[in-house]
Amino acid sequence: MKLNKTLTILSTLLLNFIFITQLHADTHATEALVEQAMQGNHRSEQNKARDVYRHPKETLMFFGIRPDMKVLEILPGRGWYTEILAPVLKDKGQLTVASFGENHPNDYLRGIHNDFTSYLDSNPELYGKVKRELFENNGHLRKIPDNSQDMVVTFRNTHNWIRYGGIESTYQSFHRVLKKGGILGVVQHRANKGSDPKQSAEKGYVPQSYLTKLIESMGFELVDVSEINANPKDTKDHPKGVWTLPPSYRLKDVDKAKYTAIGESDRMTLRFIKL
Repeated sequence: MKLNKTLTILSTLLLNFIFITQLHADTHATEALVEQAMQGNHRSEQNKARDVYRHPKETLMFFGIRPDMKVLEILPGRGWYTEILAPVLKDKGQLTVASFGENHPNDYLRGIHNDFTSYLDSNPELYGKVKRELFENNGHLRKIPDNSQDMVVTFRNTHNWIRYGGIESTYQSFHRVLKKGGILGVVQHRANKGSDPKQSAEKGYVPQSYLTKLIESMGFELVDVSEINANPKDTKDHPKGVWTLPPSYRLKDVDKAKYTAIGESDRMTLRFIKL
């Protein structure tokens, strides 16, 4: 009897050891894929220069990225993160990008979308498998099936949903398309504690407590917070808001050295799961 119990304990310990060893091996393999994508020749030196501020490897690993996931990237802009996500997911996973659309009424946003799609078209070997959907067309993410995604990621978008409306319906759509237990990863310019969301969003910043409560009210649970994208040098009182800082430099050459020394904005990095 005692021998059987001992064998059971040893067997359990061995299985746990094998699981942990495999988990570490998978993590290292994923890190290597992300690093390889970051160093790829398809990325411009200008985009690579932003890595020191945006910490893409640490951010994606914090979110729990795996190469076999179905990942939805929200409003990828001109594709800064797409350049990293697409190679990581190309062989075993699926990347879907939800952009503005070629018929967007705003000239600037339509131009961003068209630049982005032209860039994807220019490298079919790398981006040929990337699915393209409209972010908004009589509702958010209408053509993406319910419970279909393992992960949704959004980078520095939330302030605009507060400024122009739709933040609740946007995050509701993320909940709808994610599988149960799926991950929502959020990076957002962070306002000072106690800031009014509407006022701070006009400067590009969002209070962390406000955003956390809002997302959790949509059926998510905050499971972890990272300070990997924090920047204590960001005073958040700039004349043109967050766009005063690099890479936008809205003031152009006025005090450019000062804002270069600050770097990119202070950002919250949040990981939620769908309940």
